[in-house]
Amino acid sequence: MVSADDPITIRLLDLFRIGPGPSSSHTVGPMRAAGMFRRHCLGAGVVPDRLQVELRGSLSATGIGHGTDRAVLAGLCGFEPEEVDPDAFAVLDRTLADAPSIRWGDHQVRLHPDDVVFADPRNTSDDFLPHPNTLVLRALDAGGSALVEESWLSVGGGFVQRTGDEGGKRRPPSPPVAPFWSGRTLLEQARAHGGLGAVVLANERAWEEEPGQLEAGLDRVYEAFRACIRRGLRHTGELPGGLGVVRRASHLNAQVATGRVEPSYRIIAQAQAYAYAINEENAAGGLVVTAPTNGAAGIFPATLAEAVDRLQLGREAVHRAIATAGSVAMVIQAHASLSGAEVGCQGEVGSATAMAAAALCEILGGDVDQVERAAEIGLEHNLGLTCDPIKGLVQAPCIERNAMGVAKAWSAAQLALNSGARGIVSLDKVIRVMKRTGLDMRREYKETSEGGLAVNIPEC
Repeated sequence: MVSADDPITIRLLDLFRIGPGPSSSHTVGPMRAAGMFRRHCLGAGVVPDRLQVELRGSLSATGIGHGTDRAVLAGLCGFEPEEVDPDAFAVLDRTLADAPSIRWGDHQVRLHPDDVVFADPRNTSDDFLPHPNTLVLRALDAGGSALVEESWLSVGGGFVQRTGDEGGKRRPPSPPVAPFWSGRTLLEQARAHGGLGAVVLANERAWEEEPGQLEAGLDRVYEAFRACIRRGLRHTGELPGGLGVVRRASHLNAQVATGRVEPSYRIIAQAQAYAYAINEENAAGGLVVTAPTNGAAGIFPATLAEAVDRLQLGREAVHRAIATAGSVAMVIQAHASLSGAEVGCQGEVGSATAMAAAALCEILGGDVDQVERAAEIGLEHNLGLTCDPIKGLVQAPCIERNAMGVAKAWSAAQLALNSGARGIVSLDKVIRVMKRTGLDMRREYKETSEGGLAVNIPEC
């Protein structure tokens, strides 16, 4: 959240993080928090006898299905989300069960999968659970007393913070050259700078340490989008986890390529094939990009990739589209949440749909007001969307929901471009409503696997 006095300074390349699936808040965030805890202890010269992690709230309720236990083990081992080997990550719990010891500076410290403790997810008291995604990390001496204990919050999209501070937030080196506090002030700056994405790019270029750093980072993000699509289209078969979900990306892609889909549906179907590819890779633990989360990682990249291929967009247009989508996510993150555990899937798929709609509207020639309208429509018509993953896995309804998000993003962009007069709801207003709706939503429908589809599928 931001105060009325502080402009939004979320960094673009912090928003689009590369890391392993299946969840940004349950995998990438906890891995980052555990890594920061490790660095804090090493920097202070703390050498424990063993380590312990306690997962609370949604991290406990769906942590096994989301690989949160492996994620915190990886972070304590010193692995970084962007660089971790997905194959080694997938078997890390077995590796540590066989040899429960990790390097800790010049020492060896015990770490076993049993050192990850799943607390009762029904304990929701404020002192025990300051955020739905809370983890407590401890460095213990031989007698079991804590040498260091830190509580961390995984607040969505891979962002983390230690309780009492903003430990996971990278602060810019100077005030933004184009400050904005809300959707309304973002639009004001966009009119002066030539677009929503142009505002973000102006700020980021002023903050980069050396020329070309931003562009290189955006190239890495876009290549990660495309690499994930390629892998997802190549792989077939059943996804891990026991649900029996079969990969569908390659089949839908073949249907499009051979002309078997209705011609009027072809553009959306191609983007949906890309969305399937990304989210199937995410469900399998592959490297994806938080856009703005792993659970909603397919919507914006798939919409963008299809438009790039069909319209032959160049590097500058791709960078601008990423920044435009990012600007929408920044306002949502600042004034509501991107976390399914905090506000339901409206914060994940709803935000991703708004991001994709805004970027596509701009690509298709929309002006600043139309782009804002596209984002608002995309978010408004996901209000109340619950997060109810079956067995805690990011497979059903999540993969198909991303494909539907692509179709909604396309509709939102076209409505903004072609429906005439401006609607009566602004982006700022719908963000406020989304936050309020999330607060009112029962916890069973916020990534606990205790409500909705998660408890109404008989064979599960």
